[in-house]
Amino acid sequence: MSGMDQILEIHANAVRYGTARAEWFLNLTAVLPNGEVIKTRSRARKSAAGFDITKLFIGAEGTLGIVTEATLRLAPVVPTKVAMAQFPDVEHAVSAVQEILNTPYGPHIQCVELLDDHMMKAINTAGLVDKPYPVEDTLFFKIQGDPSSIQNTSKAVQAIVKKHGSSRFEFAATEQEADDLWQNRKYALMSTMAANPGTRCWTTDVCVPVSQLPRLVYETKKDLTNSGLRGTVVGHVGDGNFHALILFQNDEELLAVSNAVHRLVHRAISLDGTCTGEHGVGVGKKEYLTHELGEGTVELMRVIKRAIDPFDLMNPGKLYPSKGKQEELHEKNAY
Repeated sequence: MSGMDQILEIHANAVRYGTARAEWFLNLTAVLPNGEVIKTRSRARKSAAGFDITKLFIGAEGTLGIVTEATLRLAPVVPTKVAMAQFPDVEHAVSAVQEILNTPYGPHIQCVELLDDHMMKAINTAGLVDKPYPVEDTLFFKIQGDPSSIQNTSKAVQAIVKKHGSSRFEFAATEQEADDLWQNRKYALMSTMAANPGTRCWTTDVCVPVSQLPRLVYETKKDLTNSGLRGTVVGHVGDGNFHALILFQNDEELLAVSNAVHRLVHRAISLDGTCTGEHGVGVGKKEYLTHELGEGTVELMRVIKRAIDPFDLMNPGKLYPSKGKQEELHEKNAY
């Protein structure tokens, strides 16, 4: 749980339940750099008392203190049904999802996962599935609710994906088939590497408004092809989160992958997106924060960090972008 609260991660369920922010973390107990133990708030479901310190710690990637305890909201386990739909391209798939989520049946969609055609080919080639699938851009759905809700939502989903050009649509007939169908989605990384023996994989993620996801996927796949790189795409299409799994075999290809990831991040930010929807900033993406958030916001983050951890004891070197020489000189002269 500490990893999830530190980088806001909640994976596929975000389309229905949102991300792992303070809506699901009621409070945290944390040890500050000076050794003091604090509790961020009470267990009340809502509170207007003081700053929202819980959210301050969530997403700080361990740079403000060590979280030792978390109080969580729980959601009941709801019956689900799994379905798969295939499309001629990502644009048709995303358009279908947008329409589905905007219908009265949208709240019954628990997860919507996108696997591009390269990903489906990798799943087939890796041999981790019982039967091969047509190599097309594919959506995996989890539909939840009582039996009547699932039935009505399923009919609506089937009609909408057909309207948007779905060439294949199927429901899991049994619980075992549902587990098997959804498990195929979880084989993404293993399949990508197993289908390309001798390679290593750079995984990265960005997030954009859902309406911009088709453009992001199209331009990224075109960029990878033009760069001579192999990769697959997995997306939490219900919230615009996009994962690229890019392969390399040597230092030369590693450099090409690094440059492609750099272009991907700037592409996402230019579409009013973010450099990371789940994986976090850490070291690898802190250089992008100023571009995404603005210098004023980043400097406020530094002020909070210095106030809580003046000796930089907690996870040093992570999250906060390094200042340029001119900025450091200006700050030094200010004192």
